[in-house]
Amino acid sequence: MAVNLTELSLPQLEGLKTQLDQETEFLSSSIAQLKVVQTKYVEARDSLNVLNKSNEGKELLVPLTSSMYVPGKLNDVDHVLVDVGTGYFVEKNVENGKEFFKRKIDFLTKQIEKIQPALQEKHAMKQAVVEVMNMKLQQLHSQQASQSGTTKA
Repeated sequence: MAVNLTELSLPQLEGLKTQLDQETEFLSSSIAQLKVVQTKYVEARDSLNVLNKSNEGKELLVPLTSSMYVPGKLNDVDHVLVDVGTGYFVEKNVENGKEFFKRKIDFLTKQIEKIQPALQEKHAMKQAVVEVMNMKLQQLHSQQASQSGTTKA
């Protein structure tokens, strides 16, 4: 449904601008969240590169929390447990783990690419609304100035 912005009143334009602000904020937030998850998958995929025969048996720190670690030894460099969501883990070999993370990264990239055009469109619409609002405000000010000029005369 196309609406001619110049036919809307200032309060209607203000309401439309508020709605567009909320929508752009939501889309921006969605993209940011997807990028955070995508970064975690990239880091997980990249960390699989240390799993090779030359590192087998080496000591490392195993995280218990984000700030607490215990010493450990890397015994199996061929298999990993991958968090597939909702508390489920699947054992995979390193190559399958890399493929899993690649699929997740690609999926998130596609989702971000789907949202970007909608965000750009909302930004353009908001800019158009602001321009029409400014035009109407200038018209209102010039009318008020001309009325006050005619009443003084």
